[in-house]
Amino acid sequence: MAYGPSYRVAFRRRREGKTDYQQRRSLVISGLPRMVVRGSLRSVSVQLAKAEVGGDKILVSATSKELAKNYGWLGGRGNLPAAYLTGLICGYKAVAGGVKEAVLDLGLRAPTKGSLVFATLKGILDAGVVVPHDEKKLPDEKRVQGQHISDYAKQLASTPEVYQRRFAEQLSKGLRPEETVQHFAQVKEKISSAFAMKEEIKEKEKEEPPKPSEEKAEAVKKPRKKAAATAEKPVKPRTRKPKQPRKTEEKK
Repeated sequence: MAYGPSYRVAFRRRREGKTDYQQRRSLVISGLPRMVVRGSLRSVSVQLAKAEVGGDKILVSATSKELAKNYGWLGGRGNLPAAYLTGLICGYKAVAGGVKEAVLDLGLRAPTKGSLVFATLKGILDAGVVVPHDEKKLPDEKRVQGQHISDYAKQLASTPEVYQRRFAEQLSKGLRPEETVQHFAQVKEKISSAFAMKEEIKEKEKEEPPKPSEEKAEAVKKPRKKAAATAEKPVKPRTRKPKQPRKTEEKK
């Protein structure tokens, strides 16, 4: 154990192996949102975070659960195709929100070629967000589409028991693993067309002049009707009746 007058205890998250503060400092100084990717065997999540004094502010985010819920993805949610499509969704959200550039935050992970992180990065790049990267680190297009999953399923076709055990969850959803590439293309087209439609609606709303709501129009019309009615009926001046003298009882 280190000791002596010059020894300085590292920050807690550095001691736990969670944060590289030297790398984080350089990312924060860049002034760009950080692209943070978290993945597991069952899900992928990606966020664009901006460092502030009170803590990180999440600008946009997307998860593979959203991919399955909103766009009909039936494959695994923790593989390379799911990571790419999740990054594509996050990239489209970022472009719609005005985020045009970001920087990749790997944390303490090694930059392994073709890994889940770089598949997600490829999806964000295809959506139009500029992120500094090395093209050699990005996965091959066939692996992004899930061709390796289809090839592996064809190899296991001769052993039905192993085939059913490895792809039980995917088969229960109605998708054969041999059709992963075609399913990937369909979901990707659905995502792109959905965000393109949203952009067209926004452009139309900007071009059209704002229309007053029906409630405001009624509120404007009502006082006019009252004014017209008061103008038609002349106001009668009030007349005061003369006071009658009090009757006094006659003395008998």
